[in-house]
Amino acid sequence: MAVTALCQGEGCRTGRADGRTRRRTTDGSRLCRPCREHLAAGLAELAHLYEECGRVLGGAAPGSLRERTTGGVLPGLPFNGAAADVRARMVSVLGSWSGLVAQQRGLAAPPRTVAALTAFLLRNADWLAAHSAAGEATAEIARLVRAGRRAAFPDPARSIRLGDCPEPGCAGALTLAVRAAARADEPAVVCAADPGHRWTSDRWSALSRSLDSAREPGAPAAPATERWLTAADIAQLWHTPTGTVYRLASEQRWRRRNRAGRTYYNESDVRDCFTRRAAARP
Repeated sequence: MAVTALCQGEGCRTGRADGRTRRRTTDGSRLCRPCREHLAAGLAELAHLYEECGRVLGGAAPGSLRERTTGGVLPGLPFNGAAADVRARMVSVLGSWSGLVAQQRGLAAPPRTVAALTAFLLRNADWLAAHSAAGEATAEIARLVRAGRRAAFPDPARSIRLGDCPEPGCAGALTLAVRAAARADEPAVVCAADPGHRWTSDRWSALSRSLDSAREPGAPAAPATERWLTAADIAQLWHTPTGTVYRLASEQRWRRRNRAGRTYYNESDVRDCFTRRAAARP
């Protein structure tokens, strides 16, 4: 018979403070399935956040498009202490956990790069989830992810154009306000012409479909407007950890394009994926 206990993961521990019940672990682990998946998503996200913080250090404004440069920080650009600090912490924390795994499992330690360290920990995530320090691991990884997001994508909001406002008779354009600390109930999609035309991000899938179907019936077929979103945009619109976004992009083979060293994903591919996932839930 499977032996389970209360989950020690960061998600369940913080949830308990909010009055939620801690979930049971899976057999042989000290983490429940959601906390185990959150640990893996956090590790995957850290590899990308490290690169995003590097872009900030290279002179790019957070969330902006900038030509890729070589040779380090450009002369005369302000030094971003938060981005530098969080990158150093990523190497230190991930290196410590990788060292623990390597020592206790008798494995060769990976190179001290964030890409190699996160890949190593992901390969050994099940072992780490069963370790007595699994709870501390989830807490430290979660703190690193939050710090990385703040450094790479800080407020104030940035706006991206999504398309024409679907309200009858309105000639305005819709913009998405991307904020790291946005809540699901905050208006995120707003019309530039009429501030009363606004939608919360959790209604984006339905709104996006209405934009695609709003073309005049019988009119000459025009090329569909393709919208392209960054991983941070997708994470906010669908309230999903950025690490999960990167994993789904790879698994589902979303169409992508690169501009100035930044990756954008085809919005219709993303929307279809999350629609299928929502339909598959009990």
